[in-house]
Amino acid sequence: MKQISLIPENTPNMNADTHKIKILEDLLGNLSGPTLDPENWQELHHLANKMVADMLEHLATIAQKPCWQKAPESVKTRIKTESCPLQPTHPESVYNDFKELILPYPIGNIHPRFWGWVNGTGTPYSMLADMLASAINTHMGGFDQTPALVEEQVLSWLINMLALPKQTSGLLVSGATMASIIALTVARNSKADIDVRKLGVQALKSPMVLYCSTETHSSLQKAVELLGLGADALRKIPVDSHYRMDINLLQQAIDADKSSGLKPFCVIGTAGTTGTGATDPLKEIAQICKKEDLWFHLDGAYGVLAALTDKYAHLVAGYELADSIAFDLHKWMYMPFEIGCVFIKDKTLHHAAFAIEPNYLTTIPGGVGAEPMSFYNKGIELTRSFRALKVWISLKIYGAKQFSILIERNINQAQYLAYKIQQYDRLELLAPAELNVVCFRYIGNRIKVERVNQLNQDILIAIQERGIAVPSHNYINGQFAIRVCITNQRSQKKDFDIFLEKILQIGKEFNYE
Repeated sequence: MKQISLIPENTPNMNADTHKIKILEDLLGNLSGPTLDPENWQELHHLANKMVADMLEHLATIAQKPCWQKAPESVKTRIKTESCPLQPTHPESVYNDFKELILPYPIGNIHPRFWGWVNGTGTPYSMLADMLASAINTHMGGFDQTPALVEEQVLSWLINMLALPKQTSGLLVSGATMASIIALTVARNSKADIDVRKLGVQALKSPMVLYCSTETHSSLQKAVELLGLGADALRKIPVDSHYRMDINLLQQAIDADKSSGLKPFCVIGTAGTTGTGATDPLKEIAQICKKEDLWFHLDGAYGVLAALTDKYAHLVAGYELADSIAFDLHKWMYMPFEIGCVFIKDKTLHHAAFAIEPNYLTTIPGGVGAEPMSFYNKGIELTRSFRALKVWISLKIYGAKQFSILIERNINQAQYLAYKIQQYDRLELLAPAELNVVCFRYIGNRIKVERVNQLNQDILIAIQERGIAVPSHNYINGQFAIRVCITNQRSQKKDFDIFLEKILQIGKEFNYE
């Protein structure tokens, strides 16, 4: 084979090795030089200490700050219009930009009165763990390294905490969306009448369909679309008066699809819906799946972790019967974004859905590549960050029991808030508060029915923009609801008292009673 040469053939003195090297250097440029490490480590040490001190102070005093504040147009304009810097800027100047432009204006979810959507709060130790993980910056596809053992250990701890079978296969991912994509891929492949990995869904003998409730999170529809089944393949089953999947209608839908020549393959249950915190009848779903030979997938994004509590574990009973479970640790385990988890009961099916071994990833007898790419063969991503470290450090520092105490307290707080709402004639509870979500509205005394939705939207915006609290909203039977979802380790009883007091004040202010 002819060698590729960078040196022109007509170069004189070709026999002189030093001359060849000189020519190569002239052609290629510098082969050594500065790196992205600082020239002055002591200066970075000083700045890093300042950053850590500032962030710890920020966390320690967050309750005294507004829950959320809108960024001024001047700040937005500076961010939008700044051109890409071509030359270096002093690091302390860049950090000052962060403090001025970014630090005061995030969504606000670390504040004790943030209860919008479903967000976690993070902790000081997990913040530091993320810093440590970024410092070693290890690749978590697998390899022979102790960080891989840490992820396996964290998965083992979580399996034990949820009392799942020891042989359960797991993977840490970005969140419940990716977790569900992985789980539904395993479900589709294992229940298909062909080899989907080889032939693709276009070769299916019968179109595959699956089922969820009308309250199921929209990410599940995205997952179904990405799997090539199409949104129409996801049958959305109506719910009962408690916003749980109607089991009778589920069975009717399965029967109708089978009669039409379709292939039902999966039912998706939810533990803790986003809208109202409802949990589907998981045991009944499991029975139907067993009878019909369907995969049972559980979207437990935050709600399944109620199983860690002694007082409220019964609310999600049946989760352990699922073939796969998706959930987030950045919600009700209070970890910093982003970290989710997927568990698959059948390790063989999990591996079969994703395993592939290109030449460059096969194992060798020793060195870094002696261990298989275990995580890569359980999901989509090869490149993965060391997410497990913040869980490992947090569980070791706090102990698993502390998380169950905090989750139980959040549910207690939801019960307290719902009770207080029902003590006021001007407020109305719009859905049962069975877990940690409270949906209510302000109805006032003499307000016209057609104005109620607009009034509550105005109240919600005022509560947020005045920095008092951040609930979010939902529509329940066409009624605009102020929605409080409590997955906040910093919330105290006084926060809910302040919140309701301000709701009543603003409602009266806007209603002109």
